[in-house]
Amino acid sequence: MALPLVGLFFFRLYENQLIRQTEAELIAQGAVLAAVYADQVRAASIPVEKLGAPMLTDTGRSAGSDGPYQPIEPRLDLASDYVLPTRPAGAAATADPAFAAIGARLSGMLDATQKTTLAGFRLLDPHGVVIAGRAEVGQSLANVEEVRTALAGSYASALRLRIPDQPPPPLYSVSRGTRVRVFVAMPVEVAGRVAGVVYLSRTPNNIVKHLYGERGKVTLAAIAILGGTLLIGLVFLRTVSRPIYALIERTKRIAAGDREAIRPLDHHGTREMAELSAAFLDMAQKLQARSDSIQTFATHVSHELKSPLTAIQGAAELLRDSGGTMDEAERRRFSNNIVTDAGRLTLLVRRLLELARAENLAPSGESTTLDAALALLPVDARLAVRVEAGSNIRLGISDENAAIVLANLIDNSARHGAKVVSINAASLGDRVTIEVDDDGDGISPSNRAKVFEPFFTTRRDSGGTGMGLGIVLALLKAHDGTIRLVDSERGTRFQIILPVA
Repeated sequence: MALPLVGLFFFRLYENQLIRQTEAELIAQGAVLAAVYADQVRAASIPVEKLGAPMLTDTGRSAGSDGPYQPIEPRLDLASDYVLPTRPAGAAATADPAFAAIGARLSGMLDATQKTTLAGFRLLDPHGVVIAGRAEVGQSLANVEEVRTALAGSYASALRLRIPDQPPPPLYSVSRGTRVRVFVAMPVEVAGRVAGVVYLSRTPNNIVKHLYGERGKVTLAAIAILGGTLLIGLVFLRTVSRPIYALIERTKRIAAGDREAIRPLDHHGTREMAELSAAFLDMAQKLQARSDSIQTFATHVSHELKSPLTAIQGAAELLRDSGGTMDEAERRRFSNNIVTDAGRLTLLVRRLLELARAENLAPSGESTTLDAALALLPVDARLAVRVEAGSNIRLGISDENAAIVLANLIDNSARHGAKVVSINAASLGDRVTIEVDDDGDGISPSNRAKVFEPFFTTRRDSGGTGMGLGIVLALLKAHDGTIRLVDSERGTRFQIILPVA
């Protein structure tokens, strides 16, 4: 939208330049005629008292002129100057015979010059009466504004509406240049006084006509603009449109379940498009991983809940169908099985709620120390817990959540035969490394990669749910922390990394 407006602006500047070019040409022609007119006045020995007003010091010449050169610069501006109405007609008057004789001698020269320059010429005496200028000879133009200024001793120019002498052409210019005419009034100086005025006028060149004259260059410019536009379009298609369409197609494939579509685009085009594509594919990959995790989790949950539910249903059906023939010992055994499996279901549901709460936990901004977290735990008679180093380092996690993490790790150690749990903390810049060691049975190489998977447990018969380390991992992730199993010469060692509070 801005390009046409900018184009019109420069179009108008070019049009204004044609106006000033016309004024400059009239100034040059007027200066020559004024010099010839002044020589004729001196040759005729016309008395000074017959001359007009004294010349003004500010005659419209350019500022800073020095020496013998005093140029007059064009001053008309199509954007700011008011376009005057058409020039008023002259009034009947009588010219001084001496000036009328000068006009008669110069009229032939004016007619010859007009045939070449196409400008209109009028020579005026010191009172504004036309002494040379075709049909207007003997008429006074002293009432014309620019002539009045020149008679007062100063250069003047004006833009006026032209009187059309022919119908407008079929392709009419959007410019005002075809409807205006440039008028220049230049005083003639003799002995420091106004000896007359050279009054010139000309219609400026039509901009459309001028462009038609330069049609070869205009055509080349149009071809260059068209070629540049096509080049920009191709670059835009290559760098923006094609990657966008590729990303849209990739989106549809991902939505249809095509895992192969989650890979970088062949062409990114721009750095911003590459970042957008990478962010989108990373999001799709994470959503796919989360979907897989949810699917696996749902499978594990259904399996874990199905086993005790099947046992409860079977025991209940046996009790119902026994018809009183089952002895007391068998009835008690089946009742105990129902109670035990119901308790396992309750424990599973509670651990699932704890895991969901941990995965959706928002950091509270609280902090704690190892001593403060351990103080919240009840004394475990099964083993001893010692903090070897870093007991007072501030950790970016709340007391309650830190206590849950340590409680699960200590409980796992106790259930795997450990007698002592050692905790060491060290600060490394803005992070804290915590190592939790025990002297228990350790974890077999085949199970090391599975310890953080939900529902994985080697203590199912003793009531293990396999949810403890999953809850620990979720809590630490919520606090921008990590946990991993590291090698140890004896027992088990977990390494926890948390931000410093």
